[in-house]
Parts: sequence; structure tokens; C-alpha cells
Amino acid sequence: MKNSVRDMSLMDVGDDNIVLFHPHVPESAVSLVQQTLTTRWIGQGPKVDEFEQKFGARFGEGRTAIAVGSGTDALHLSYILAGIEAGDEVITPVFTCAATNIPLLYQKAEIKFADVQPGTLNIDPSHVKQLISDRTKAIVCVHYGGLPCDLNELSAIAAERGIPIIEDAAHALGGTYNGKPVGSISEFSMFSFQAIKQLTTGDGGMLVLKDGSLAEKARRIRWFGIDRVAKQMGNWDNDITEIGYKYQMNDIAAAMGLSALAEFDGVLALRQKLFRRYSEQLQGTPGLQIVGDGYTDREHAAWIFTVIAEDRPGLQAKLRAHHIESNQVHYRNDRYTVFGGRRNNLPNMDAIEEKYLVLPLHPRISIEQVDKICDVIRSGW
Repeated sequence: MKNSVRDMSLMDVGDDNIVLFHPHVPESAVSLVQQTLTTRWIGQGPKVDEFEQKFGARFGEGRTAIAVGSGTDALHLSYILAGIEAGDEVITPVFTCAATNIPLLYQKAEIKFADVQPGTLNIDPSHVKQLISDRTKAIVCVHYGGLPCDLNELSAIAAERGIPIIEDAAHALGGTYNGKPVGSISEFSMFSFQAIKQLTTGDGGMLVLKDGSLAEKARRIRWFGIDRVAKQMGNWDNDITEIGYKYQMNDIAAAMGLSALAEFDGVLALRQKLFRRYSEQLQGTPGLQIVGDGYTDREHAAWIFTVIAEDRPGLQAKLRAHHIESNQVHYRNDRYTVFGGRRNNLPNMDAIEEKYLVLPLHPRISIEQVDKICDVIRSGW
């Protein structure tokens, strides 16, 4: 299907198109999945256990990791474990995937949207300070694009109230803050393994817990509220005392995760190399600002590369004319009716709402293709 310059729909893979996203599945995953399919366990089994252990060791510095069916599942679990209930206030970013905030509606929490921070599009700690109250139960932060938030500032705010930080680290696998891996810092850290993330299990997620004593409850809730270990030991007297969900990961997905984990360092290095190339090539381009570049106290996980562009539609159309796909990817959540409508206290979000644009970045992109994209942009639009 051929797309006109004005058509901003998904582009086809092939020809000379440079697509915005493409899944990366290691070749080793094919054989490990095939092997898994011949075993007794294709649902939740020993590979899920192995994936949890290796993930927690790699990204949580030994913390307990709970594998689930999606990043959204992991967020919902974290909100339950944090004790968020009806009427509790939760401060959360306005600029994120809707999946960050939809589970708060399950809990009937009162969402307090915080503004973005200029230059990073992460949650703005200064606005968090303005929003916090005696009813605030938790602060949720999203590491936009892969750049860790100002966790020291956010943690200090949370500590004054004795409330947890819940990190939506869907973008930030492999990122670090002050030398510590994302996943080893706050009370709750969620990761997503959705199709186009740095590490994919087709779909899936992980919740990393600071307080390991919560793990038993988390495992029950992800499996209907049933003590699965007791059941497998033949104990049919175990009761269900809390509402549970079907949130567990299966061994097929875990096999993909284990293969991806084995080669993750190389994938991360490539993505970071591409991010740096964009930054070097686009510095000083008139009408363009790079998002999330130039920080030395944190390491960018390079999930996406975002720019703030004057006349975004014009730039996007020019890229399309050169067979380069681009898009917004995420939207301010207060645009969605389900969250109650647009807020009027978010000036930073207002200022960039019509200007941010995501450029292609994934393991099927070459340095030469990044250079081509940058040449098109530098030539003006």
C-alpha cells in the first residue's frame, strides 16, 4: 500500500522505508521456545522462575522480581501492594501511555496529573511538590524515552510523607541513575516486555519489589488469589481471601525473555549508539530541540528518540516524503474522556503538546539510516 505525503498511517516494512518501530527477537529465542513447547510446562513453570531470578539479579541488584502477563499487570499489582484504595490521591504523569494510569481507575483512586519537565518530558518534581497533600498515597513516575527521572528529588518528597515511589520503567530497561540500575532504587519498579520494547516476550512484564515480604502476596494476586505452591503440593484446603487476577507469565514468554536477557547488553549498547548519533547530528538544528540529552548523572536506556519541533506537521510530512516514519507515540492522558477531561494547570505540557515527535530507533536501524534521517531534518521543513 502506498502512502501519500499527508498520510501518517503506519508504513510498510520493505523497499527503502525506515519504520518507527520493529520488534527484536534473538535467533536463540526460536530454538528455546521450540524446546519449551515440547515440555510439560508451556504455562507458568520453571522458565518463569528462572527468568524472574536472572532479571532480579541483573536489574534489581538481587531484589525479588515477579513476572506477569504485561507491564499493565505489573502496575496494577504495584498499586494494590502499595495499598491504594478508593479516594486515595495518586500523583502521576499526565504524559505517558494510558496504561500507566488506567489501573488507578481500577482502584478508584483520585488521579492528580503532574506536569512535564521541560527538556526531558519526565514528571516535574516542582509540580509534584505543589500537588502533594495529606491524602497522597503514592507518587508514580515514568522514565520517558528511557531517561531516568529526578529520583533523588522525587524520593525526598515521598519520604517526607512516608509514601512510596512507583516507577513505570517501561521505557527504561538498562537505564541507570547515579550509577544504580533502574529497578534497584524505589519501592516498586515496573518493566514492560511488550513487542517493541528493548527486551520483548511478545507481551509481558515484571514487577521488582524493594520489600521482598510482599512477594508472596504478589504471587497470589497474579494467580486468582490462590496460593499456587500449596495447590501444586496437593493442598486443596487453601482458601482465597483476596481478589486475584490472571496476571501470570507463561514459560513460552519466559523462554523469549531468557534469550533476550542473554544478549541484552549488546542490544542496549546499539540503541545507545544510535541515540548518541542522532544527538550529535541534530545539535543546533534550527527549530529543533532534543529531548533527554546531555545528562551525566544518569544513563539513557534509549528506547525512543524524541525531538521538540516547530511546525511538527511540516517536519513529519517531509520525513514521510523521504520514506521515514515518525509519530507522537504517547499523548497527554487528560485528553482521554476516561480521565475526566483536560486539566488547566499543566503549562509545560501545553507548550509542547503540538511539537514533540518520535524518530525511528531500534536494532534494525543502521548508523547510515540515522545519518539519512538527520540529513533530511537539517535540510529544513
